[in-house]
Amino acid sequence: MATYISSIGIANPEYSFPQMEIAAFMANAVNMNAEERKRLFALYKASGITKRYSVIPDFGKEKGSYTFFPNTADMEPFPSVSERMKLFEKKALPLALDAIDDCLKDSSFDKKDITHLITVSCTGMYAPGIDLEIVDRLQLKKNIERTCINYMGCYAAFNALKVANAICSARTDAKVLVVCVELCTIHYQKNKNWDHLLSNAIFGDGAAAVMMQGNKPAAQPSLSLESFFCDIAIEGRNDMAWHISDFGFEMTLSSYIPDMIKGGIKKLTKNLLNNIQLDPQDIDLYAIHPGGKRILEVIEEELQLPKEKNKYAYEVLKNYGNMSSPTVLFVLYYILKALKQEDHQKNILGFAFGPGLTLESMLLKVNCPEKPEKKFASAEEKEIAL
Repeated sequence: MATYISSIGIANPEYSFPQMEIAAFMANAVNMNAEERKRLFALYKASGITKRYSVIPDFGKEKGSYTFFPNTADMEPFPSVSERMKLFEKKALPLALDAIDDCLKDSSFDKKDITHLITVSCTGMYAPGIDLEIVDRLQLKKNIERTCINYMGCYAAFNALKVANAICSARTDAKVLVVCVELCTIHYQKNKNWDHLLSNAIFGDGAAAVMMQGNKPAAQPSLSLESFFCDIAIEGRNDMAWHISDFGFEMTLSSYIPDMIKGGIKKLTKNLLNNIQLDPQDIDLYAIHPGGKRILEVIEEELQLPKEKNKYAYEVLKNYGNMSSPTVLFVLYYILKALKQEDHQKNILGFAFGPGLTLESMLLKVNCPEKPEKKFASAEEKEIAL
């Protein structure tokens, strides 16, 4: 029995910053010299990112006018984990609710029909958590079944989709709401460590919500979940990692990651497609998590994928950066919005990557219901309409 994605909604915070404006903030924050600034600016220019969003307005301000970071020469005392979690608790819910509103605005069923709620985040935690706050604010049923997927990083949306798929396969009446919300920028690290400079250069804030059900939507395009396959490149466990420190969550992001993904992407694709007896030429559309420009490029090289077929990933990277778990859902959002009747039954291949090094893949199929033929009262009316 298939599970269907019937709608997707996205949201970003109110503060949007040009990429090079963020670069200037980062260089000034750690007092870079001319050579260091040149190297940092080159990194930002090569990122493929034009702008990113944050819940913190400071990235567009000069020292002395900050509202979250200290207005001192060295930005000390630097915000603690406690302060960052308080900010997450304040800002994550409104962002999640905006994504849910966007997801449900064209929905054909009432919020009371939602049977399950799955929340995803790796950038903040508290209890009672955002899942209960969503139930309260949306006035969902008190007996709704809740699942929280935390601290899995950029590939976590795939795990949420897998859980929703299992639920819908077991219950034909299931209506599952998946919500991913990440405030990556609240974990800015103020030092010249290259891993931190790299993560500071690509991550942004965002949220996505997905409505999933076990019966095929009759009135709008949808995506059916056909298959999943996961692999782990255990040798990369130290190249992509996420640790809680005294001053925020510290991301380790090695420059070797694209090479590791390049080494495993063919095998990952082959294993997924073999499970459902498809060949690479059967794939029509791609939903690849844009973890970085180089990651997209090496996948294209290995799979001999024309850049045009990967255009949605590049657009998301350009306009939002890497938002961790919601990012691949942003890619699917734009694919779903662009679907036409002629896309019916096309296959979508999706990838996401995260700590482990974990490589996730999935196959989705497009479902575009035919529009009912318009009936005319007379031959004259039909001729005028045509």
